[in-house]
Amino acid sequence: MTRSRIPGRITRPVPAAATLLAALVLALGTSGCGGRATTHHKPGTSHEQASGSVGRLLRADDGSGSRLRQVDAEGAPSLTLAVRPDSEDGWNVHLTVRNFTFTPDSVGGAALPGRGHARLFLDGRPLARVYGPWYHLPASLARATGGGTKLTARLYADDHTAWAVDAAPVHATASLAAPASPAPDRSASPRPGATVAVEVADGKVSPSPGRTEVKKGTTVELRIRSDRSDTLHVHGYDKEARLPAGKTVTIAFTADRSGLFEVETHESGLLLTQLVVR
Repeated sequence: MTRSRIPGRITRPVPAAATLLAALVLALGTSGCGGRATTHHKPGTSHEQASGSVGRLLRADDGSGSRLRQVDAEGAPSLTLAVRPDSEDGWNVHLTVRNFTFTPDSVGGAALPGRGHARLFLDGRPLARVYGPWYHLPASLARATGGGTKLTARLYADDHTAWAVDAAPVHATASLAAPASPAPDRSASPRPGATVAVEVADGKVSPSPGRTEVKKGTTVELRIRSDRSDTLHVHGYDKEARLPAGKTVTIAFTADRSGLFEVETHESGLLLTQLVVR
């Protein structure tokens, strides 16, 4: 024991063991979460969130290695799946969820009720992870994963366990229809190359501006005559030519870019024609 001496005053002995115990309690208190250690859960996540008390973790998994986290049917997350072909490529996928919120900012954290992300599977093969209600599925990605027609969406918690009801993953399925193809322009006639003749008089274009379809890699020849001096410009190809008044100007180039390109005059701002290169 130790004694402290103060002139004129006698103090009681302070046990050394009590001093040591107080220091130990203080050290544990500063490193704990409400008096409990926090090393078992992710920094920034509370002890209650990381306790794993949401639902019941089953031994079974979803078929892709993620264990099932079973919750009661009442108030459980649910979803429906809708798929429609995109007008340019692949499909647009829409997930409608209930009792569920997408939380991309907390993925990898603890499992919280009704929170997480979705995953897509094509004929059972993993396809993509989804953090919102909309997803564009490119046709190239579908082919790269082996193709297929049955699209399945499942809901997962932030800790990557699969939400489940009655020992079955919460999921929805839909079939992929054939992807849409752009409607052909029946007013344009595909041909190996094209020669377009246009005349501008009194601010009017003759013939009326239309579309001319050409095959990529072929030559396009433009023959333009204007009653006023102007400048010819082919958008996308950066081709220009002066148009002297009353003279026909010919410009030729290789159509080596696919797309829709406008041919116009700069000063008068008239659309002369459109080139569709496929």
